[in-house]
Amino acid sequence: MIQINLSNHQIERLAQIVQKHKAVFEFLVGAQELEITNYYIGAGCITQTVWNYLSDMPLEHGIKDVDFVYFDDNDLSEDKEDQLKLQLERLFPDYPFKIDVKNEARVHLWYESRFGYEISPYRSVEEAIDTWPTTATSLGIRISSNKWKVYAPYGLDDLFNKVVRPNKRQITKEIYDKKVHRWKAQWNDLIIEPW
Repeated sequence: MIQINLSNHQIERLAQIVQKHKAVFEFLVGAQELEITNYYIGAGCITQTVWNYLSDMPLEHGIKDVDFVYFDDNDLSEDKEDQLKLQLERLFPDYPFKIDVKNEARVHLWYESRFGYEISPYRSVEEAIDTWPTTATSLGIRISSNKWKVYAPYGLDDLFNKVVRPNKRQITKEIYDKKVHRWKAQWNDLIIEPW
């Protein structure tokens, strides 16, 4: 697990921006009702909310889904993952985005069939976030007892500066280029670092 020290100022700024996005903030607040503590809401829905805010765009622009990631190595079944997704869908019946739920403890079971190569099992939800495709999207947040928990292993500078930098720990150039191509079409002011 990597962790760069995050300044309180950056976390406060992130929290202020996310709170402005009603749907994402309500999801963060509502997720506390689940009987699970080892989770984050992360990646695109958070990063893209910040990009939209900084680019003066509607906060929902370009967001396809909300990523709910957790870690349960005691139950690697797809059924358990699906049950949690149903729970979230019941909590948020008219949610404007697709709810994507992943138990990071079971990703290695399907990763090769989806991406073409094997990965080792993750040992924690944080270790999974460490491998997400870019430094700006390697980000998870949750609210617990009115406190913001932020896990951003590469810091928040790239996020706030709208820099897209590859995280080469696990992904391929092809995966990175595909994401960059889609994002650049939606946020033309992003600073794209080549692979």
